[in-house]
Amino acid sequence: MAKVLTQKINYPILLRMQGWLLMIEALFMVAPTVVSFLYGETDTWIAFLATTAITLTVGAGMTFGIKPHNSVMRKREGLILTATIWVVFSLFGMLPFFITGTLHNVADAFFETMAGFTTTGSSVIPDLEAVPRGLLFWRAMMQWIGGMGIILFTLAVLPMLNYKGGIALFNAEVTGITHERLRPRVSQTAKDLWLIYITLTIVLALLLVRPMGWFDAVCHAMTTMSTGGLSTKNAGITYWDSTYVYVVVMVFMFLGGVNFSLLFNLMRGRFKKLLHNDTFKWYFLTAAVVTLIIVARMTYMGMCRDTEQRVVFAAFDTIACITSTGFSTVDYETKGEFIAMLLMVVMFFGGMAGSTSGGAKIDRFIVMLKNTKNEFYRVLHSNTVTSVRVDGRAIPHVVVAKVIAFLSIYLLVLLVVAVMLTLMGMPSFDALYTSISTISNLGLGYGVTMPSGSFGLLPDAAKWLLSFEMLVGRLEVFTVLVLFTHSFWLKD
Repeated sequence: MAKVLTQKINYPILLRMQGWLLMIEALFMVAPTVVSFLYGETDTWIAFLATTAITLTVGAGMTFGIKPHNSVMRKREGLILTATIWVVFSLFGMLPFFITGTLHNVADAFFETMAGFTTTGSSVIPDLEAVPRGLLFWRAMMQWIGGMGIILFTLAVLPMLNYKGGIALFNAEVTGITHERLRPRVSQTAKDLWLIYITLTIVLALLLVRPMGWFDAVCHAMTTMSTGGLSTKNAGITYWDSTYVYVVVMVFMFLGGVNFSLLFNLMRGRFKKLLHNDTFKWYFLTAAVVTLIIVARMTYMGMCRDTEQRVVFAAFDTIACITSTGFSTVDYETKGEFIAMLLMVVMFFGGMAGSTSGGAKIDRFIVMLKNTKNEFYRVLHSNTVTSVRVDGRAIPHVVVAKVIAFLSIYLLVLLVVAVMLTLMGMPSFDALYTSISTISNLGLGYGVTMPSGSFGLLPDAAKWLLSFEMLVGRLEVFTVLVLFTHSFWLKD
């Protein structure tokens, strides 16, 4: 019998949950409103006040005006909510840019906002230092919200979701090949993760106050811990030209790329969990080896004034790329394409699963390499039964298959987007670099989209395409692309 379109999707509860989330977004908008008011930016705080009122009104209307007959959220509803709420947040979050006249184009405003929430860090704003501080604070806050996750925050503050599809929502948004919950209840796990995140953000802000001042310190603390990379200055982190700033930011970028369950255990004094973790060792060694290669290349090319600066810049840029933060110190484009290509490979795989970093995740790279090694072995010993082992535990075959499928789709998406960008007139290497940077949620450009150029120079069609790719990368492919499959909308 032919399958028919399902009637099981609970749209009323979806809309009601989106209403709750919009009210939470309105609550976050209070902070940039206050910042704008304190800095005397009248037009800006009025714009934020209007946006807050609009968002709160729509959210309240959806929450209290819709009465679902069934309050249960299943896996389908969880996937739809997780995929669509990032778009909804961006649509409302872009209003201040529009109302203040900072950005006049819908494609520009949506691109800037999606780049914020997905922690991609790409920007279409040509002169950041001419932008009101309230908007700069909102850009940083969007990255901070998106770093740990919109849904994860909601699970922490709305415990009722713990039994209304909380597990499905958690699995749909939290990155990784497997999901490790710290506590039996999803809401408590979400609270623990956010507590770590907030604590590290506060510590970093305090460390940056002296060289940066309060405003820039708080903004950079939020964009560093979220591994987002948006700055308040046109020159980015190099504006301060301070080894202290580079090293402090580098350390916290590195922590942002570590699985937060390991950081949770580290804060509990369980150091062995970190030291005996195979993925952490790969993450650390990859960053170290790539740094040494870049230092050697910089020395050969005569870049930077001394060895200390080469080491600091190489390590900083490597960690910024592997964690998808996107801060940068040196314009490598003028010195050939080797370092840019090396960093492109690093940004592809990214940091650890369960962190705020983007990329395909180094966990999957490890599984792929070990599975490939097993396949080579089976060429000679066809009857041998082998397994992929990480941290001494065998990875189920279904997980290995999912990893291979993920990497294949991930690569396919970035290639398709790169080809489409070339159709829009972008040089091929620039298109490939931009596509990898976007799906990895890094935000760095190359050639046309470097600081000498701008993402704002791209046609609107490219901005919409890259906005979609940001979302696909942030939600790790399956959560978004499954909505475009015929089987998703059919009865089981």
